[in-house]
Amino acid sequence: MENVPESSSKGTKRRRTESSDAGNTSSSLENDLTFSDTLIALRIMRAQFPQILNVSVEPFILKSQLYSSVKNRTQVDRELESLRRDKVLRLFKLNTGQDDHAVMFLDDYLKQIDRVFKRMEGKTRAEFEVFEWFKIHVLDSKLETGIEHQELVMLTFVTWGKGEGQSHLPSN
Repeated sequence: MENVPESSSKGTKRRRTESSDAGNTSSSLENDLTFSDTLIALRIMRAQFPQILNVSVEPFILKSQLYSSVKNRTQVDRELESLRRDKVLRLFKLNTGQDDHAVMFLDDYLKQIDRVFKRMEGKTRAEFEVFEWFKIHVLDSKLETGIEHQELVMLTFVTWGKGEGQSHLPSN
């Protein structure tokens, strides 16, 4: 074996480590920009939107954006489903002709409904009651991305059976 001074062997090791780190800069940067937790990624993306008081549409995140920020798509789908069931967020199918979905925090969605409600000044009481009925009965029970007409009709009959919801429908 060759007798190499200890300090020179450390210098060699240090140089190799530094040069190998330099090659991985883009890799480590990529790891810094991807997340392992869907909710954290959503909150960070949501925080990127400016806080504007009279915005017409509350911020939403595209599911495809989320896929590009979280390492595991299967994990994203599972966590989105769990967050949807826990009523933390809502998913919406976008009418783009593709399989696009928007993700919106439930609080933001309720703010959106309230904003529309406030813009309806001068409308009849029955029109206001439709929004309240929707928030109480539809949002609470229908967590999917859409609801069909027949489901709305059935929900109306269910609430009528409880003595609620009759005044929001026009009389014949």
